[in-house]
Amino acid sequence: MTLRFSASLLFVGLLCSGAISLAAENLPISPLAALAQVDPNGVPGTLIISGGGVPADDGIRARFMKIAGGKEAKLVIIPTSRARYELEQGTPEFELKYIEPWRRYEPQSLTILHTRNAAEANSDAFVKPLQEATAVWFFGSNQNLHAASYLNTKVETELYNLLKRGGLIGGASAGAAIQCRTMIGGGKEEPVMATGFDLLPGAIIDQHFLARKRMPRLLKAMELKPGHWGVGLDEKTAIVVRGRKIEVIGESTATVLLPAGTGRPLRELVLKAGETNDLVSLRRAAIARTTESYLPTQWPTPEVKQGSLVIVGGGGMPKPVAEKFLELAGGPEAPIVVLPTAQEAVKPELEGVFLKRLGAKNIIVLPQTKRDDVESAAVTEALATAKGVWFGGGRQWRFVDCYAGTKVEPLLREVVARGGVIGGSSAGATIQGDYLCRGSPLGNLEMMAEGYERGFGYLPGVAIDQHFAQRKRFADMTQLMKFQPQLLGIGIDEATALIVRGSTAEVLGNNQAHFYDYRKGQPDGEKDYLTLKSGQRFDLASRKLLEESP
Repeated sequence: MTLRFSASLLFVGLLCSGAISLAAENLPISPLAALAQVDPNGVPGTLIISGGGVPADDGIRARFMKIAGGKEAKLVIIPTSRARYELEQGTPEFELKYIEPWRRYEPQSLTILHTRNAAEANSDAFVKPLQEATAVWFFGSNQNLHAASYLNTKVETELYNLLKRGGLIGGASAGAAIQCRTMIGGGKEEPVMATGFDLLPGAIIDQHFLARKRMPRLLKAMELKPGHWGVGLDEKTAIVVRGRKIEVIGESTATVLLPAGTGRPLRELVLKAGETNDLVSLRRAAIARTTESYLPTQWPTPEVKQGSLVIVGGGGMPKPVAEKFLELAGGPEAPIVVLPTAQEAVKPELEGVFLKRLGAKNIIVLPQTKRDDVESAAVTEALATAKGVWFGGGRQWRFVDCYAGTKVEPLLREVVARGGVIGGSSAGATIQGDYLCRGSPLGNLEMMAEGYERGFGYLPGVAIDQHFAQRKRFADMTQLMKFQPQLLGIGIDEATALIVRGSTAEVLGNNQAHFYDYRKGQPDGEKDYLTLKSGQRFDLASRKLLEESP
């Protein structure tokens, strides 16, 4: 992958602006409604979107037919974008060039579906092949002809139904452009905007990208339609979109663009064959670039005005830490909710065991991840009465996907507001901070991930990292501090916790916690952080070591 701008410019752009701070008291608590509406599951089914250049590059066609089902495939080909199709159909030249390459794969069925009449496209008889299809391929030429015949008809409805049942839709050139609701319908450097299908949400596609030097056209289209991300597909190259994963295949590159906005520079990622990206992150990042800046010039004071936090660095749960959480929740009879949803595969029966061993009697595990389930009465009622909430380990971006912008988000805040405790380990530690470290769905090495920069802010004005000394993450926090020096950086070692009440954080456990303060520039000395051991206390507001507890 090639990232075309300097690292310093990237980090300044990412960290000098973004989305609204959840912790700032004068700003809304809930994330922006548009961000909350981004489906964390990505797309149903699979899309293959090709930049064109040839009717279908053999490697791209092979991948398409494999996903379609091979010899079990029920393939529908839609050639309507070709203005001369009525004259071409059935001719030996057309059959040899455009149809025979698909027949060579010996699909179970191959149907050519075509009309110029939107009324016919709205008939049950016409769409029946789509109802039985495993895959659909759109020809290239003129995307506006696809739209004129099929937009807002039963054909469009059946395309969505095909994806919902796990099917495949693909297309090249015009067959790529038509897959976006916000569609470039024509033009050279000045795009003519039109409307296509809503198959790849939040995107604007441009094809023949490098071959026809279409960067200016795509940039202008994104300028005209804020909140979108762009993808320029070169010839003989395609992206495969399955769920939220975007994979590049073919001979050239795909260029992913995030437009400049809210102080962020244009971001350009050039992806080669085999490289991947995350659809949901791109959608969230594009939307964030249209909103008020997230990262403020002055972060709020780190303070928990009511209730308590237990923030554990992962890698084991010392008994004193578990006992402290249970004590702060109100003892063995207290209602406690466990949220294991940062894991890819949840086993509810294994969750909260460390509390049950201490005699906790009233534990409810909530493994729901889909929005309707997350906002169900069972979940909201459990949280409305909880005295403690425990966020489990895994990947912190999954917590954002589950709860940000839902009815659950304010209910979680109310737990500490009424004097309860919120705790968590590993991912469950980081999510409690204001800035979300390592939020990228692509891996846990990226410290600052656009689209997932927003923690839940139970401890405002801080960025929390975990597994700190064990995974040698000191330099990562230094990097973050240099580009956002007003934040308080906190690194917590494994089997170690911070117990936070008011503005006081006490270290408890087997190892240490590390505090970074760059407000006056990089600290002098070999170390740019202050390390505290178990039993020591730190004033988060003044950022000073307190006397040890008696």
